[in-house]
Amino acid sequence: MDIGRVSVRVGVSAIIVGIVFGILIGYFSRQASDNCEETTHRQDELDVAKMLYDEVDKSRLENNLRILTSSPHIAGSKRDEIDLVKVVSESWQKSGLQIAVHPYEVLLSYPNETDPNYVAIVDQNGSEVFKSSSIERVIDESENHTNVVNPFNAYSANGIPQGDLVYINYARMEDIQYLERDLTINLTNKICIARYGKIFRGNKAYHAEHAGCAGLILYSDPYEYTVKGKAVYPNTWFLPGSGTQRGTLFLGDGDPETPNYPSLDSAWRTPKSKLNVPAIPVTPIGYDDAVKYLSRLSGPKAPTNWQGGLNITYHVGPGFEGSYLNRYNFELSFMKMHVVTRNERKFTHNVIGYIRGREEPDRYVLFGSHRDAWVFGSVDPSSAQTIMLELGHIMGKAIQKGWRPRRTIILCSWGAEEYGFIGSTEWVEEFQKNLASRAVVYINLDVAVIGGYTLYAGGSPSLVDLVYSVTKSFPNPDEDEVDSGRPSLYDSWKERLPDNRTSKDKKPFIRQLGSGSDYTAFLQLPGVSVLDFGYAWDLRQGIDFYPTYHSVYETFDYMTKFVDPGFKYHQVLTRLLAEVGRRLIDYPILPINLEDYGKKIVQLRDKFLLSHATKMVQNGIDIRMFINVTERLHEATKNFQKRVDVLRNKKCLKALEIRALNDQAMQMERSFIDTNGIDDKTNFKHIIFAPGEHDRYSGIAFPALAQSLFDIDTDTDKESRWNEVRRQYSILVYHLGSAASTIRKLAPMQGASNS
Repeated sequence: MDIGRVSVRVGVSAIIVGIVFGILIGYFSRQASDNCEETTHRQDELDVAKMLYDEVDKSRLENNLRILTSSPHIAGSKRDEIDLVKVVSESWQKSGLQIAVHPYEVLLSYPNETDPNYVAIVDQNGSEVFKSSSIERVIDESENHTNVVNPFNAYSANGIPQGDLVYINYARMEDIQYLERDLTINLTNKICIARYGKIFRGNKAYHAEHAGCAGLILYSDPYEYTVKGKAVYPNTWFLPGSGTQRGTLFLGDGDPETPNYPSLDSAWRTPKSKLNVPAIPVTPIGYDDAVKYLSRLSGPKAPTNWQGGLNITYHVGPGFEGSYLNRYNFELSFMKMHVVTRNERKFTHNVIGYIRGREEPDRYVLFGSHRDAWVFGSVDPSSAQTIMLELGHIMGKAIQKGWRPRRTIILCSWGAEEYGFIGSTEWVEEFQKNLASRAVVYINLDVAVIGGYTLYAGGSPSLVDLVYSVTKSFPNPDEDEVDSGRPSLYDSWKERLPDNRTSKDKKPFIRQLGSGSDYTAFLQLPGVSVLDFGYAWDLRQGIDFYPTYHSVYETFDYMTKFVDPGFKYHQVLTRLLAEVGRRLIDYPILPINLEDYGKKIVQLRDKFLLSHATKMVQNGIDIRMFINVTERLHEATKNFQKRVDVLRNKKCLKALEIRALNDQAMQMERSFIDTNGIDDKTNFKHIIFAPGEHDRYSGIAFPALAQSLFDIDTDTDKESRWNEVRRQYSILVYHLGSAASTIRKLAPMQGASNS
């Protein structure tokens, strides 16, 4: 046999087979990419919408909440990390979802069970008097559970500081500045007391620490959590005097020991001495205890807007005055704190449920809420988590009836959110490369149902039009509102929570998001567009938030008696999320409106320049660059939207044409991510929206530039400060120009260098 000739024949045959195979692949690939895909809404889409809407069941939502709130479930506990992980996993699995559980070993914080935290006055004889309660009084049997964790502030430093007491209002920067600059009160080594409200408690601790306070006492003032003349819980939903708000003080996101990276086995951990946690003791108390200390303060009378809801005249201190039954000379007394809080590594778990998409399995629409609560958590977070369980059920039912979602659906149950969005942040840090290229939108719930007065929402400006469109199509659940001529959910929302009450063209208010819940990591790290929803209490009551927030009184009975009897608004929110999500999941062209984003940025620019333009021009900054680049971005978004409208009006499109358009729509949010981080905060990277330096709850526009200008007039080194302003200005202008380039025509690329 001629081996050489045989080899040649075999080789030629292989080549021919390869060519034919290649032609076939090319042909069918071309056929697939050339297939004409309908862009109009098909009847089966409307059928799916109706299936999802009709399947939502109030009794099932109620039962979910009863299970979730049957026992306290603080992060790291067996109840939250084993029992409820099983409940969520089995519920979604039963509905047909594919389940993955992600454990992370993270640093959590707890009070000492045998040596509780307290505060007290030390009298002239060295005795402790008016010692605060370490527990909340059991008012209803539903609160009586052995696993209730005593009130504390997570990640507080330990210590037993003593000193004169000073009232510092909300512990905002302007409050500290008023005391130091206007009243010339030196806060060094003072025990400070502040009321909850206005800003994040972690910022309060940070401000107190940097002002020199030896310790900080936090309390819930009746002004924020009751209504004068009204009864309190258990007769109404308002906070009783022993009610105490727990909460974290951590100013970062995720595991404090592994910033910017997931807490995997391979993770390097920050030494305890370098953690970004308070260096002073901090502890919360109820207003029944707070009045004992505030009523005895000496010093100047507090300003009118510092006066709270206690039946006293508020003074600022420092120190006490007067006597009580001739027994105590309070002028010789001082305040003492006793704080013994431990930090401990524990495992927290995220439960992730998947429904694979048919046409675009590599594009994700995510829904999520956290699972852990400080105590029973009927409002925060279980009103949201029960909706997540119901979403899994109704989507599973729709799949059984024939729904084949276009894109992949991901449902998320996060662990350890209360400590600083830990579960969601660790997961996003681990998978941010995947999410940056695949995630379409993340839809969040947290404090989902606080009442039945009005819908409230926050999110990326590009999604506002979608939310308005859905709510216009939803019937109003409030019969009185329907009788008043407001038949849709949108109508009632616009009336009760407008963006501008004086405008003839008012629309529902949608807040800008910076931080505050599990959407934070999605927006701030990979730049995924986000939405956040809830149903609010009657805003006319004038209270700061729902009254029993993070207290023992937030039970299942509290929800069924005061917040949402009958679970009507749980049902409304479930249906709303399902329909908003369905449109993002199934519409071939994503319902993302970039023109709204461009318009919003121009509005924010004008508002920003109204406050800062004069000062910037006086210091040699050319604000025309800012104006021009935002106008070009706005123009680019309008042109993009025109392209979208043209393509939507076509009867059908090629699959690759749709994919290219959608990718550009997704990319714009990503283009606002500065990989170096905002200022020195590497966990915040979004140059348009991020938390304020002095309140992580509030989202501010152009955060790095805004922060560089904060209080600049009082800085002794103005040259360095203005150099930093110029640096942040150049970074902002670059990113705005970069965003415009991502949504222009694909080739040739056009940017600042060739425009």
